[in-house]
Amino acid sequence: MNSRNVKKYPPFVLHLLGWSFLVMFLMWQPLSWQIQFPMSFWIKQTVLFALLITIFYLNYYFWFPRFLSKNRYVRFILLNIVSVIMLAVVIEQVKILINHGEQMDRAFRIAREANGDKKQHDKLDYFALLTALMIIGLSTSIAAVRSTQLDKQYRQNLEKEKINSELSFLKAQINPHFFFNTLNNIYALTVIDVEAAREALHKLSRMMRYVLYETQHGTVLLSQEIAFAQDYIQLMQLRLTDKVTVHLDPPSPLHDVSIAPMLFLPFIENAFKHGVSAVQPSRIDIQIRQDHHKIHVEVRNTLFTDKRAILDESNGIGLVNTQRRLDLLYPGKYQLEVTENKEDKEFEVHLELETA
Repeated sequence: MNSRNVKKYPPFVLHLLGWSFLVMFLMWQPLSWQIQFPMSFWIKQTVLFALLITIFYLNYYFWFPRFLSKNRYVRFILLNIVSVIMLAVVIEQVKILINHGEQMDRAFRIAREANGDKKQHDKLDYFALLTALMIIGLSTSIAAVRSTQLDKQYRQNLEKEKINSELSFLKAQINPHFFFNTLNNIYALTVIDVEAAREALHKLSRMMRYVLYETQHGTVLLSQEIAFAQDYIQLMQLRLTDKVTVHLDPPSPLHDVSIAPMLFLPFIENAFKHGVSAVQPSRIDIQIRQDHHKIHVEVRNTLFTDKRAILDESNGIGLVNTQRRLDLLYPGKYQLEVTENKEDKEFEVHLELETA
């Protein structure tokens, strides 16, 4: 069964249904005794019902979270024992106040004369105590479930906060280093080629707008992410020599889907950090493909022994941190493979992501 199709009711509706069943149990079940109950009986049942509700919510909102959930068992047990005793005392006082005993004796006497009924009304006292214990157990169980759900929601909120903080960290890694170096390169380019410097500034401003504004929405379009990667690559090439070959192959045709922002950048950034050399021929190949509801991202780069792509958190956001971010954003909907081929001197990252 698809859990998304299961209708969820508000808690107050479930509570209302539960109390309705209890009313039926307290008020209607004795009717099967074939006895004409006096008004005192219904008054006592009403008081019992009110006391049971009081005990339930005292345990639900106060005693369970303050004592049992904090492993203070003795105080929790004592409070519940006291509550049951108090309920019995109050019920007995109500019975005396409304002259319940005599009225019930009269009702049972009439019933015995009519059909030989052997029921005794003193069983109702034990019934009230057992019902109170049942309510305490039920309240404790529901409070335990509620506590578990709140803890789960709290952990989910923490995970979301971690996702946001990691994205902020990723932005912080890009802003000071990449933009500072790029501005220096553009400044040098103004002396050689003013038009190229102007185009580079346009790309840089577009990237800054993407990082500062577009990523705030939680998701971006695939075309935006690819455009950001293309701008990043072109600006990085400003400081590279002719010995470095960089190629990005986007999907064709491209079908826009919503994805988490800045998913591809750590792989591309890692390739530039560890896959290029100023003196040796090097290359970076980036391929992005779409297959129905899946996105495939492959990043291959030259592997240098003095620039190994180590999977730790010391290099930018790190591939390990990136995998953790994928775990939070796409649980069970992605595959990430990292291959280091020393013989062919190649490092490869392959990401398969489900977007549906």
